[in-house]
Amino acid sequence: MLTGEPYIPETITVHLGTPDSNAPNVTLDFASYIKNVTSSEIYPTWPENAIRANIYAITTFALNRIYTEWYRSRGYDFDITSTTQYDQKFINGREYFQNISYLVDELFNDYIRRQGTVEPLFTAFCNGTTTTCAGLSQWGTVALANQGLTPYEILQYYYGKNIDIVKNAPVRSALPSYPGIELKFGSAGNDVRSLQIFLNRISGNYPAIPKIPAADGIFDQATENAVKVFQQVFGLQVNGIVDLATWYRITYIYTSVKKIAELNSEGVRWDEIENPYTEDLKIGMQSIEVSVLQYYLAVIGAYYAAVEPVEITGYFGEKTERSVKSFQRVFGLPQTGEVDRATRNDLYRAYQGIAESVPPKYTAVALYPGTVLREGDSGESVKIIQEYLTYINRTYSNIPAVNNTGYFGPITKQSVTAFQRQFGINPTGIVGAVTWDKITEIYSDLRFGFDKRPYQNPGYTITG
Repeated sequence: MLTGEPYIPETITVHLGTPDSNAPNVTLDFASYIKNVTSSEIYPTWPENAIRANIYAITTFALNRIYTEWYRSRGYDFDITSTTQYDQKFINGREYFQNISYLVDELFNDYIRRQGTVEPLFTAFCNGTTTTCAGLSQWGTVALANQGLTPYEILQYYYGKNIDIVKNAPVRSALPSYPGIELKFGSAGNDVRSLQIFLNRISGNYPAIPKIPAADGIFDQATENAVKVFQQVFGLQVNGIVDLATWYRITYIYTSVKKIAELNSEGVRWDEIENPYTEDLKIGMQSIEVSVLQYYLAVIGAYYAAVEPVEITGYFGEKTERSVKSFQRVFGLPQTGEVDRATRNDLYRAYQGIAESVPPKYTAVALYPGTVLREGDSGESVKIIQEYLTYINRTYSNIPAVNNTGYFGPITKQSVTAFQRQFGINPTGIVGAVTWDKITEIYSDLRFGFDKRPYQNPGYTITG
């Protein structure tokens, strides 16, 4: 969950023993878990303000474990343990005290955080009699409540004045932070930006890992270099590709160096979780991300008979929704018509499968390679785009011709930027799906006298 704003998970999985024991797991709804722990940790006869303060601490502790993926990032298949040696006390199957149950129903989607930070605070606590700690004293909350302190004042007494209580956080299904697909050179999106932020912070403690100059969500050469050094430092396969193992080692080290799972956390700032790319796409939206979605659907729809093709307009209307639903039906996904992470990943896989398997002779112009191209890149895709731009230069002299060397240098960037300005695209000098599609459109029209892009009657249909 490290890649976004915290939320309350619908369920939590508890390991009924120490982390490495062979004890079973149990999964239950989050509110029931908080009722169980609160009923196991404190007494129902305590003053209500003391009970409320403890519920806040218990809830926030559990959310910190989930937010940091404390156990899952290390390969465990649970969120938290049932033992106070590591976490907080959970007794499987126990009954809840009625007054505690009522209060948890009111408070379970509230949590504590430090002002100016995002993550649920690691609300360390102990009973205050047989054990003491730097955090909250459970028995101490009773004395403070009897003195007339409010729950917030009690929490401030133990965790400092600079805390906030987040009220009514949204409840939704928990998703792993791992994107679900490998991130590699040319990948782009919010997950890449999170990866870059993680690595840049880790490099502060491990200076051998080079800084990534632009944490802009594009997996460039600098990002690949940083990943390779990280993999080398931490004993992973050195290939520059972020698979599940590398992703979770990165998030675990990031959590450790920032002390997010400690009371004296450095904190996750809001600017660290900002998403420059729209996450979920749905009807009514209009953006470049919708254009990219439509490009993928247009190509997939041309090669998969059961996927309804769509025009590339940048607006997510009813036709796009129908196309998404048809794709979801073909690939066994819930037919919501909305593009969430699962649909986006399968779209990318399906598109890449086409791009890698369709013979070039079936396309008048080349398919987008599925990876962003920018200054410093090299390869066959760069050579193709240089060839197209040079041909376009014959008609549009303001778009510089480029030698098709296969290296994306300053002149290529200048040509791409001029093309983008000419055709109303944000002049970034970066070739993504939208820019690639427009370049191929203009090239095809000038070269062949008609628009013959790969998703327009390609004559090569995938039926299985």
